[in-house]
Amino acid sequence: MDGLAFIMKRIIILTLLVSTLTTACQSDSRVIPTLTSTPTLTSAQMIPTPRIKSSPIPQATSTESAATVIATDTLSAPSTPGLTETLENITATLETPIAGSDEWMELPVIPIINPDISEVYDRGQLLGNDPGAFSIFGDCQSRPDEFFGIYETDPLVYDALAPELQETVDNFTGSFDRESPTSQDGTTPGGLLWTEWHQGNYGCGATETPVDCELRIHRPSFVLIQIGTHFESRNTEYLRTIIDQLLVEGIVPILATKADNRELDNRINRDMALLAAEYDLPLWNFWSALSGLVGRGLVVKEGREDQGAVYLNEEAAELHRMTGLIMLDAVWRAATGQ
Repeated sequence: MDGLAFIMKRIIILTLLVSTLTTACQSDSRVIPTLTSTPTLTSAQMIPTPRIKSSPIPQATSTESAATVIATDTLSAPSTPGLTETLENITATLETPIAGSDEWMELPVIPIINPDISEVYDRGQLLGNDPGAFSIFGDCQSRPDEFFGIYETDPLVYDALAPELQETVDNFTGSFDRESPTSQDGTTPGGLLWTEWHQGNYGCGATETPVDCELRIHRPSFVLIQIGTHFESRNTEYLRTIIDQLLVEGIVPILATKADNRELDNRINRDMALLAAEYDLPLWNFWSALSGLVGRGLVVKEGREDQGAVYLNEEAAELHRMTGLIMLDAVWRAATGQ
């Protein structure tokens, strides 16, 4: 009975500490346990302390970076009107922004990648991570049918890619078109750390978080983190917990901004940019890639009209896939010394 009493006590404590949230991918409310009372990072904390950098990040001397070359080589592939011009400009600005609350908006879509991430990658290889695997931590718009799956399922799309990007798809085949416990409708940073979020699916154990489960079953060398709109008050602390776990296990995190601003103050994207600076990690600024599209390529989804225009139209979705693949390629090549 002592053990049962202890369990009941824990359940009561968790019940008292829950926070209700709504996400852009899920119309109903989900209850996520609160992990900490530390507030979200504020604009006053704009001077971060890098944690993995051992040498200065190389500064761009021109726009002819490796990522730019890759992007340019890929420009002949898209057929959507206006998309080619948008892709041509994604790496045009490489200067480091001045500290401030909205400077993340000026960051390039594809940054120059710090080669020191190879230290994390190399450590992960010694720990047994799969050099041909990456994982995605995200919501409904990161699932394979909405995002990367097409690179494995549509030969025409694959054939249209530049040779460098085809090589990237070849290296990571098996990661593009797979469902996982960390990429589901309604996923938030808090959900990724909640043992009940995966509902026992995907071979996950009852005591595992979705992050624990995904790292065990897939053994990725890279993780792309792109969480959509949510209203968790401790977003940054949850993300720090996740990033710390990835780094300890020798996995290279790739942070990403999202397309919309449903929360009205851009705090989710700002938090991502601040964390990328704090940990000296690559940031895929997808938000900036949509600046040339009408309405930023965002539409209202039928049946979820109350959420507003937070879903990607066809043109924006193509940009999402293409710039995401370019980012994965750039980080992979930097980490492996290519």
